[in-house]
Amino acid sequence: MVLFMLCAFFIMMVIGFPLYLSLLGAAFLGVVVLGDWSLCRVIAQQFYGGMDVFSLMAIPFFIWTGILMNRSGLTDRLLDLSRLLVGSVRGGLGYVNVVGGIILAGVNGSAAADASALGSILIPAMIKDGFSPAYSAGLTASSSLIGPIIPPSIFMVIYATMTNTSIGGLFAAGILPGIVLGGAFMIMNYFYSIKHGMPISDFREIRSQGKEILRRSCIGLVAPLIIIGGIVTGIVTPTESGALGVAYCIVAGSLYTRKLTWRDIGESIYETVRMTSSIFLIMGAATVIGWILKWEQVPQRFAGMVIQSGLMDNPWLLMMVLSAIIFPIGMFMEEVSTLTLLTPIFAPLAAKAGIDPLHFGVVMTLNVTIALITPPMGACNYIVAAVGGVELGDVFKYIWPFIGVALLVLLLIITFPSITTLIPRLLELS
Repeated sequence: MVLFMLCAFFIMMVIGFPLYLSLLGAAFLGVVVLGDWSLCRVIAQQFYGGMDVFSLMAIPFFIWTGILMNRSGLTDRLLDLSRLLVGSVRGGLGYVNVVGGIILAGVNGSAAADASALGSILIPAMIKDGFSPAYSAGLTASSSLIGPIIPPSIFMVIYATMTNTSIGGLFAAGILPGIVLGGAFMIMNYFYSIKHGMPISDFREIRSQGKEILRRSCIGLVAPLIIIGGIVTGIVTPTESGALGVAYCIVAGSLYTRKLTWRDIGESIYETVRMTSSIFLIMGAATVIGWILKWEQVPQRFAGMVIQSGLMDNPWLLMMVLSAIIFPIGMFMEEVSTLTLLTPIFAPLAAKAGIDPLHFGVVMTLNVTIALITPPMGACNYIVAAVGGVELGDVFKYIWPFIGVALLVLLLIITFPSITTLIPRLLELS
């Protein structure tokens, strides 16, 4: 039955069905194979139940905050801060790209949003500075991967909701891995800049305006401080922190930068609703699939196979095997559906093996995130190619070194759990 549903899902995707309809169609065909028509009554209940979770209310606020940051000009101020910090070295715009990704990661938790914001500004600038178009797009797509790792993270909210894990603890666990991932891409940019003799960027004008840039960027830095600080310290819930971030961006964009108009606010609401609806529909449909799999006891059978194989006695090997399953599936499926489908199966196994739930949550999130730049799906590749005016074929051709570096970081995090658990323990969130 599982193979039948999987084949049906991919066929409907190839034909052109929307993803959530492909998932629902595969679920209905699974019911047909089972022959128990009474299950159809529960499909609607499971579909809406997958979306009717209070903690998921944080997602639209995170998305809305990121959109308002871009429209209000606060994102531009943060990128100016990145230029001031790391721009005046060889291959400086490459470092600006990564640091910009780290800073923007603290706002919306979406790789797609970061790829769009970074790509539209930095890809043309990098090409003008001498970087190849394919490298510029590849580095931008890779920098956007930091978004779902450093808090806030839409993926982590979904994972925490499904596993009853502390969202604040999971957010804290993602801080160091996100910085390590950014550092790995910086090292990669260093060797690229040396090999290709990239010029030292002239940022004298920006340095001469250093005090003004610092003053202006402080306004933009308040939004991620509100969101991250509020959640990690426990002062507010993730939903409340997102709402505060939205309110701050509206006030700052209207009264300080004065770039945010009523029309911008209206369009940002529409864009937020469109993106949130897509995520929630996929989550609801994936919940239906997961319910059918549970009905057929597929997770229990898989767990039995893992226990019999002896992997439970070696947590590191278990993490490697599970990653080897999650990552390829993420290459061919949308990331939210991958996370929603596999979390109920894999998270209990990790817990039985004694793996810290925060550690496994970060590992699973990173697996799904790396798939965002991995062909044939690789949604971020399509985004940076479109906004940066780069040939998609070139992006797919030259993205593999970035994927390799990200996978090495994943291996490092699997091998050294303290990278994820250190900050939660210091903050007593684990």
